[in-house]
Amino acid sequence: MIYFCYFLITLLIIRLLVAFVNYLSFAYLPAVTSLSDEPTITILIPARNEEDTIGSLLEQLAKFDYSKLEIIVYNDHSTDKTESIVKNWAVIKPNIKLINGGVLPQGWLGKNYACHQLSQAATGELFLFLDADVRVKNGVIKRSISHLQKYELHLLSVFPKQIVASFGEKISVPLMNWILLSLLPLSLIRKSKYEVFSAANGQFMMFKAATYKLIRPHEKCKSHKVEDIAIIRLFKQKGLSSDTRLGDNDISCRMYAGLDDAIEGFTKNIFEFFGNSVLATISFWLLTTVAPFVVYLNMGVWWLISYIAGMVSIRIFVSLASQQSVFQNLLLAFPQHIVFLLIIIKGLINNKQKKLIWKGRNIFQDH
Repeated sequence: MIYFCYFLITLLIIRLLVAFVNYLSFAYLPAVTSLSDEPTITILIPARNEEDTIGSLLEQLAKFDYSKLEIIVYNDHSTDKTESIVKNWAVIKPNIKLINGGVLPQGWLGKNYACHQLSQAATGELFLFLDADVRVKNGVIKRSISHLQKYELHLLSVFPKQIVASFGEKISVPLMNWILLSLLPLSLIRKSKYEVFSAANGQFMMFKAATYKLIRPHEKCKSHKVEDIAIIRLFKQKGLSSDTRLGDNDISCRMYAGLDDAIEGFTKNIFEFFGNSVLATISFWLLTTVAPFVVYLNMGVWWLISYIAGMVSIRIFVSLASQQSVFQNLLLAFPQHIVFLLIIIKGLINNKQKKLIWKGRNIFQDH
Protein backbone atom coordinates (compact mmCIF):
# COMPACT_ATOMS: atom_id res chain seq x y z
CA MET A 1 0.00 0.00 0.00
CA ILE A 2 2.93 2.32 0.61
CA TYR A 3 3.83 2.08 -3.09
CA PHE A 4 0.28 3.12 -3.95
CA CYS A 5 0.80 6.17 -1.74
CA TYR A 6 4.00 6.98 -3.60
CA PHE A 7 2.04 6.73 -6.86
CA LEU A 8 -0.64 9.11 -5.55
CA ILE A 9 1.97 11.61 -4.38
CA THR A 10 3.82 11.40 -7.72
CA LEU A 11 0.57 12.03 -9.59
CA LEU A 12 -0.13 15.03 -7.37
CA ILE A 13 3.35 16.46 -7.95
CA ILE A 14 3.01 16.05 -11.73
CA ARG A 15 -0.38 17.81 -11.70
CA LEU A 16 1.02 20.55 -9.46
CA LEU A 17 3.95 21.12 -11.83
CA VAL A 18 1.63 21.22 -14.86
CA ALA A 19 -0.68 23.73 -13.15
CA PHE A 20 2.33 25.84 -12.09
CA VAL A 21 3.81 25.81 -15.61
CA ASN A 22 0.46 26.80 -17.11
CA TYR A 23 0.23 29.66 -14.62
CA LEU A 24 3.78 30.85 -15.31
CA SER A 25 3.45 30.55 -19.09
CA PHE A 26 0.84 33.33 -19.20
CA ALA A 27 -0.97 31.35 -21.88
CA TYR A 28 -3.19 34.12 -23.26
CA LEU A 29 -3.14 35.64 -26.70
CA PRO A 30 -0.16 38.02 -26.70
CA ALA A 31 -0.50 41.69 -27.49
CA VAL A 32 -0.15 42.62 -31.15
CA THR A 33 3.46 43.23 -32.09
CA SER A 34 3.00 43.66 -35.81
CA LEU A 35 0.93 42.14 -38.59
CA SER A 36 2.75 40.97 -41.71
CA ASP A 37 -0.48 41.82 -43.52
CA GLU A 38 -4.16 42.23 -42.71
CA PRO A 39 -5.92 39.27 -44.30
CA THR A 40 -9.62 39.22 -44.98
CA ILE A 41 -11.44 37.31 -42.26
CA THR A 42 -14.86 35.69 -42.17
CA ILE A 43 -16.49 35.24 -38.77
CA LEU A 44 -18.79 32.24 -38.85
CA ILE A 45 -21.51 31.84 -36.21
CA PRO A 46 -23.72 28.75 -35.95
CA ALA A 47 -26.93 29.73 -34.14
CA ARG A 48 -29.86 27.65 -32.95
CA ASN A 49 -32.35 29.43 -30.67
CA GLU A 50 -29.85 32.10 -29.60
CA GLU A 51 -32.16 35.11 -29.24
CA ASP A 52 -30.68 35.90 -25.81
CA THR A 53 -27.09 36.09 -27.07
CA ILE A 54 -26.79 36.62 -30.84
CA GLY A 55 -27.73 40.31 -30.75
CA SER A 56 -25.05 41.15 -28.18
CA LEU A 57 -22.37 39.35 -30.17
CA LEU A 58 -23.32 41.06 -33.45
CA GLU A 59 -23.37 44.43 -31.68
CA GLN A 60 -19.83 43.85 -30.47
CA LEU A 61 -18.61 42.64 -33.87
CA ALA A 62 -20.24 45.64 -35.58
CA LYS A 63 -17.99 47.97 -33.57
CA PHE A 64 -14.74 46.29 -34.65
CA ASP A 65 -12.33 48.55 -36.50
CA TYR A 66 -10.95 45.72 -38.64
CA SER A 67 -12.00 46.69 -42.16
CA LYS A 68 -11.66 43.36 -43.97
CA LEU A 69 -14.40 41.63 -42.01
CA GLU A 70 -17.25 39.43 -43.20
CA ILE A 71 -19.78 38.03 -40.70
CA ILE A 72 -22.08 35.11 -41.55
CA VAL A 73 -24.68 33.62 -39.22
CA TYR A 74 -26.20 30.20 -39.89
CA ASN A 75 -29.75 30.04 -38.52
CA ASP A 76 -30.15 26.38 -37.66
CA HIS A 77 -33.96 26.03 -37.62
CA SER A 78 -34.39 28.41 -34.69
CA THR A 79 -37.91 28.64 -33.27
CA ASP A 80 -37.28 31.90 -31.42
CA LYS A 81 -36.32 35.40 -32.63
CA THR A 82 -32.79 34.51 -33.74
CA GLU A 83 -33.54 34.96 -37.46
CA SER A 84 -35.23 38.35 -37.10
CA ILE A 85 -32.45 39.69 -34.86
CA VAL A 86 -29.81 38.75 -37.43
CA LYS A 87 -31.87 40.22 -40.26
CA ASN A 88 -32.15 43.52 -38.40
CA TRP A 89 -28.38 43.66 -37.98
CA ALA A 90 -27.84 42.75 -41.63
CA VAL A 91 -29.82 45.88 -42.59
CA ILE A 92 -27.63 48.03 -40.33
CA LYS A 93 -24.28 46.44 -41.29
CA PRO A 94 -23.94 45.18 -44.89
CA ASN A 95 -21.04 42.88 -43.94
CA ILE A 96 -23.42 40.78 -41.78
CA LYS A 97 -25.15 38.00 -43.70
CA LEU A 98 -27.72 35.35 -42.79
CA ILE A 99 -27.98 31.77 -44.02
CA ASN A 100 -31.08 29.76 -43.16
CA GLY A 101 -30.29 26.10 -42.63
CA GLY A 102 -31.70 23.25 -44.65
CA VAL A 103 -32.53 19.70 -43.61
CA LEU A 104 -29.84 18.06 -41.48
CA PRO A 105 -28.40 15.23 -43.59
CA GLN A 106 -28.06 11.70 -42.24
CA GLY A 107 -24.75 11.17 -40.48
CA TRP A 108 -24.20 14.77 -39.42
CA LEU A 109 -24.51 16.43 -36.03
CA GLY A 110 -26.19 19.83 -36.11
CA LYS A 111 -23.33 22.13 -35.18
CA ASN A 112 -20.82 20.30 -37.37
CA TYR A 113 -23.14 20.64 -40.38
CA ALA A 114 -23.79 24.30 -39.60
CA CYS A 115 -20.06 25.04 -39.50
CA HIS A 116 -19.48 23.15 -42.72
CA GLN A 117 -22.25 25.07 -44.47
CA LEU A 118 -20.89 28.36 -43.15
CA SER A 119 -17.47 27.54 -44.59
CA GLN A 120 -19.04 27.01 -48.02
CA ALA A 121 -20.32 30.60 -48.00
CA ALA A 122 -17.19 32.23 -46.56
CA THR A 123 -14.82 34.28 -48.72
CA GLY A 124 -12.12 35.32 -46.22
CA GLU A 125 -8.50 34.25 -46.10
CA LEU A 126 -9.10 33.28 -42.46
CA PHE A 127 -12.16 31.60 -40.97
CA LEU A 128 -13.09 32.32 -37.35
CA PHE A 129 -15.83 30.12 -35.90
CA LEU A 130 -17.50 31.74 -32.89
CA ASP A 131 -20.33 30.47 -30.71
CA ALA A 132 -23.21 32.89 -30.29
CA ASP A 133 -22.72 33.15 -26.52
CA VAL A 134 -19.11 34.34 -26.79
CA ARG A 135 -18.32 37.95 -25.95
CA VAL A 136 -15.40 39.62 -27.76
CA LYS A 137 -13.67 42.97 -27.58
CA ASN A 138 -12.18 44.90 -30.45
CA GLY A 139 -8.56 43.82 -29.98
CA VAL A 140 -9.12 40.09 -30.14
CA ILE A 141 -9.07 39.86 -33.95
CA LYS A 142 -5.67 41.48 -34.43
CA ARG A 143 -4.24 39.61 -31.42
CA SER A 144 -5.40 36.31 -32.93
CA ILE A 145 -4.07 37.09 -36.40
CA SER A 146 -0.74 38.27 -34.97
CA HIS A 147 -0.29 35.02 -33.02
CA LEU A 148 -1.35 32.90 -35.97
CA GLN A 149 1.10 34.67 -38.29
CA LYS A 150 3.99 34.61 -35.82
CA TYR A 151 3.91 30.82 -35.44
CA GLU A 152 2.57 30.05 -38.94
CA LEU A 153 -0.42 28.28 -37.45
CA HIS A 154 -3.12 26.53 -39.43
CA LEU A 155 -5.47 26.42 -36.43
CA LEU A 156 -5.76 28.65 -33.38
CA SER A 157 -8.30 27.96 -30.64
CA VAL A 158 -9.06 29.88 -27.45
CA PHE A 159 -10.78 28.83 -24.23
CA PRO A 160 -12.81 31.94 -23.39
CA LYS A 161 -12.67 33.33 -19.87
CA GLN A 162 -15.70 31.78 -18.21
CA ILE A 163 -18.33 33.98 -16.61
CA VAL A 164 -20.12 32.24 -13.72
CA ALA A 165 -23.22 33.89 -12.28
CA SER A 166 -25.33 31.37 -10.37
CA PHE A 167 -24.25 29.04 -7.59
CA GLY A 168 -24.81 26.09 -9.91
CA GLU A 169 -22.33 27.51 -12.42
CA LYS A 170 -19.78 28.16 -9.67
CA ILE A 171 -19.76 24.50 -8.65
CA SER A 172 -19.59 23.16 -12.21
CA VAL A 173 -17.98 25.42 -14.82
CA PRO A 174 -14.55 25.72 -13.09
CA LEU A 175 -14.17 21.94 -13.35
CA MET A 176 -13.21 22.22 -17.02
CA ASN A 177 -10.08 24.25 -16.35
CA TRP A 178 -9.28 22.35 -13.13
CA ILE A 179 -9.00 19.18 -15.22
CA LEU A 180 -7.39 20.73 -18.31
CA LEU A 181 -4.79 22.95 -16.66
CA SER A 182 -3.61 20.32 -14.18
CA LEU A 183 -3.14 17.59 -16.78
CA LEU A 184 -2.06 19.32 -19.99
CA PRO A 185 0.81 21.82 -20.37
CA LEU A 186 -0.75 24.17 -22.93
CA SER A 187 2.61 25.05 -24.48
CA LEU A 188 2.95 21.44 -25.70
CA ILE A 189 -0.14 21.76 -27.88
CA ARG A 190 1.91 23.84 -30.30
CA LYS A 191 5.37 22.46 -29.56
CA SER A 192 4.65 18.73 -29.54
CA LYS A 193 3.59 16.59 -32.49
CA TYR A 194 1.93 14.00 -30.26
CA GLU A 195 -1.86 13.82 -30.37
CA VAL A 196 -2.10 13.26 -26.61
CA PHE A 197 -1.20 16.92 -26.20
CA SER A 198 -4.39 18.17 -27.83
CA ALA A 199 -7.09 20.52 -26.61
CA ALA A 200 -9.34 22.99 -28.40
CA ASN A 201 -12.58 24.83 -27.84
CA GLY A 202 -15.24 25.10 -30.53
CA GLN A 203 -16.39 28.43 -29.08
CA PHE A 204 -13.39 30.07 -30.78
CA MET A 205 -11.52 28.37 -33.62
CA MET A 206 -9.57 30.27 -36.28
CA PHE A 207 -8.35 28.50 -39.42
CA LYS A 208 -6.33 29.42 -42.45
CA ALA A 209 -9.05 29.25 -45.07
CA ALA A 210 -6.87 27.43 -47.61
CA THR A 211 -6.10 24.72 -45.07
CA TYR A 212 -9.71 24.44 -44.00
CA LYS A 213 -10.92 24.05 -47.58
CA LEU A 214 -8.30 21.39 -48.23
CA ILE A 215 -8.95 19.38 -45.04
CA ARG A 216 -12.70 20.08 -44.61
CA PRO A 217 -12.42 19.29 -40.88
CA HIS A 218 -16.07 19.64 -39.91
CA GLU A 219 -16.99 17.25 -42.69
CA LYS A 220 -14.28 14.81 -41.61
CA CYS A 221 -15.62 14.99 -38.04
CA LYS A 222 -19.28 15.32 -39.00
CA SER A 223 -20.61 12.79 -36.47
CA HIS A 224 -18.18 13.56 -33.66
CA LYS A 225 -19.82 14.87 -30.46
CA VAL A 226 -16.63 16.69 -29.45
CA GLU A 227 -15.59 17.99 -32.84
CA ASP A 228 -13.14 20.61 -31.56
CA ILE A 229 -10.78 18.06 -29.99
CA ALA A 230 -11.24 15.69 -32.94
CA ILE A 231 -10.30 18.48 -35.35
CA ILE A 232 -7.09 19.50 -33.58
CA ARG A 233 -6.07 15.84 -33.38
CA LEU A 234 -6.73 15.57 -37.11
CA PHE A 235 -4.49 18.58 -37.72
CA LYS A 236 -1.74 17.04 -35.59
CA GLN A 237 -2.01 13.79 -37.53
CA LYS A 238 -1.39 15.77 -40.70
CA GLY A 239 1.51 17.72 -39.17
CA LEU A 240 -0.31 21.06 -39.32
CA SER A 241 0.84 23.50 -36.64
CA SER A 242 -1.90 24.37 -34.14
CA ASP A 243 -2.18 26.17 -30.84
CA THR A 244 -4.68 26.71 -28.03
CA ARG A 245 -4.65 29.69 -25.68
CA LEU A 246 -6.60 30.84 -22.63
CA GLY A 247 -9.02 33.74 -22.86
CA ASP A 248 -8.76 36.98 -20.93
CA ASN A 249 -11.07 39.99 -20.79
CA ASP A 250 -10.98 40.28 -24.59
CA ILE A 251 -12.84 37.00 -25.02
CA SER A 252 -15.28 35.64 -22.48
CA CYS A 253 -18.38 33.49 -22.31
CA ARG A 254 -21.17 32.50 -19.98
CA MET A 255 -21.19 28.91 -21.13
CA TYR A 256 -24.15 27.60 -19.17
CA ALA A 257 -27.09 29.14 -17.33
CA GLY A 258 -27.30 27.05 -14.18
CA LEU A 259 -26.26 23.65 -12.86
CA ASP A 260 -28.61 21.51 -14.97
CA ASP A 261 -27.35 23.07 -18.20
CA ALA A 262 -23.74 22.63 -17.09
CA ILE A 263 -24.15 18.95 -16.26
CA GLU A 264 -25.93 18.27 -19.56
CA GLY A 265 -23.27 20.22 -21.46
CA PHE A 266 -20.25 18.61 -19.83
CA THR A 267 -21.59 15.08 -20.31
CA LYS A 268 -21.00 15.61 -24.06
CA ASN A 269 -17.26 15.85 -23.58
CA ILE A 270 -16.22 14.67 -20.11
CA PHE A 271 -14.77 11.37 -21.34
CA GLU A 272 -13.05 13.11 -24.26
CA PHE A 273 -10.97 15.07 -21.73
CA PHE A 274 -9.42 11.70 -20.85
CA GLY A 275 -8.80 10.34 -24.33
CA ASN A 276 -12.39 9.12 -24.70
CA SER A 277 -11.71 6.58 -21.94
CA VAL A 278 -14.47 5.96 -19.40
CA LEU A 279 -12.01 3.99 -17.28
CA ALA A 280 -9.46 6.82 -17.19
CA THR A 281 -12.18 9.34 -16.29
CA ILE A 282 -13.54 7.28 -13.41
CA SER A 283 -10.02 6.43 -12.23
CA PHE A 284 -9.07 10.11 -12.12
CA TRP A 285 -12.13 10.93 -10.01
CA LEU A 286 -11.49 8.00 -7.65
CA LEU A 287 -7.80 8.73 -7.25
CA THR A 288 -8.35 12.43 -6.54
CA THR A 289 -11.08 11.49 -4.05
CA VAL A 290 -9.47 8.71 -2.01
CA ALA A 291 -5.88 9.95 -2.13
CA PRO A 292 -5.95 12.10 1.07
CA PHE A 293 -7.49 9.26 3.10
CA VAL A 294 -5.06 6.65 1.75
CA VAL A 295 -2.07 8.91 2.41
CA TYR A 296 -3.25 9.66 5.95
CA LEU A 297 -3.94 6.02 6.87
CA ASN A 298 -0.59 4.78 5.56
CA MET A 299 1.80 7.70 6.00
CA GLY A 300 0.42 9.83 8.83
CA VAL A 301 -0.83 13.32 9.47
CA TRP A 302 2.19 15.28 8.20
CA TRP A 303 2.03 13.62 4.81
CA LEU A 304 -1.69 14.35 4.78
CA ILE A 305 -1.03 18.04 5.46
CA SER A 306 1.57 18.10 2.66
CA TYR A 307 -0.82 16.38 0.28
CA ILE A 308 -3.64 18.81 1.04
CA ALA A 309 -1.21 21.71 0.55
CA GLY A 310 -0.50 20.33 -2.92
CA MET A 311 -4.21 20.04 -3.71
CA VAL A 312 -4.79 23.61 -2.59
CA SER A 313 -1.84 24.85 -4.64
CA ILE A 314 -3.24 23.22 -7.78
CA ARG A 315 -6.55 25.00 -7.23
CA ILE A 316 -4.76 28.30 -6.71
CA PHE A 317 -2.59 28.06 -9.84
CA VAL A 318 -5.48 26.90 -12.03
CA SER A 319 -7.76 29.65 -10.72
CA LEU A 320 -5.12 32.32 -11.32
CA ALA A 321 -4.37 31.07 -14.84
CA SER A 322 -8.12 30.96 -15.58
CA GLN A 323 -8.69 34.41 -14.07
CA GLN A 324 -11.23 32.90 -11.68
CA SER A 325 -11.79 33.61 -7.99
CA VAL A 326 -9.21 31.69 -5.93
CA PHE A 327 -11.26 32.02 -2.74
CA GLN A 328 -14.42 30.83 -4.45
CA ASN A 329 -12.82 27.77 -6.02
CA LEU A 330 -11.16 26.78 -2.74
CA LEU A 331 -14.37 27.25 -0.80
CA LEU A 332 -16.39 25.25 -3.34
CA ALA A 333 -13.80 22.53 -4.04
CA PHE A 334 -15.85 19.79 -2.38
CA PRO A 335 -19.18 20.51 -4.13
CA GLN A 336 -17.29 20.87 -7.43
CA HIS A 337 -15.91 17.38 -6.88
CA ILE A 338 -19.39 16.01 -6.22
CA VAL A 339 -20.65 17.64 -9.43
CA PHE A 340 -17.74 15.99 -11.27
CA LEU A 341 -19.11 12.62 -10.10
CA LEU A 342 -22.65 13.56 -11.17
CA ILE A 343 -21.35 14.47 -14.64
CA ILE A 344 -19.62 11.09 -14.93
CA ILE A 345 -22.75 9.23 -13.83
CA LYS A 346 -24.92 11.22 -16.23
CA GLY A 347 -22.44 10.54 -19.02
CA LEU A 348 -22.53 6.79 -18.33
CA ILE A 349 -26.33 6.80 -18.38
CA ASN A 350 -26.40 8.73 -21.64
CA ASN A 351 -23.89 6.36 -23.22
CA LYS A 352 -25.98 3.35 -22.20
CA GLN A 353 -29.25 4.86 -23.39
CA LYS A 354 -27.65 6.44 -26.49
CA LYS A 355 -29.57 9.60 -25.73
CA LEU A 356 -28.56 13.17 -24.97
CA ILE A 357 -30.89 15.93 -26.08
CA TRP A 358 -28.99 19.13 -26.82
CA LYS A 359 -30.53 22.09 -28.63
CA GLY A 360 -33.58 19.93 -29.29
CA ARG A 361 -31.63 17.13 -31.02
CA ASN A 362 -30.35 13.78 -29.85
CA ILE A 363 -26.59 13.93 -30.38
CA PHE A 364 -26.48 10.14 -30.10
CA GLN A 365 -28.55 9.88 -33.26
CA ASP A 366 -27.78 6.99 -35.58
CA HIS A 367 -25.08 8.00 -37.98
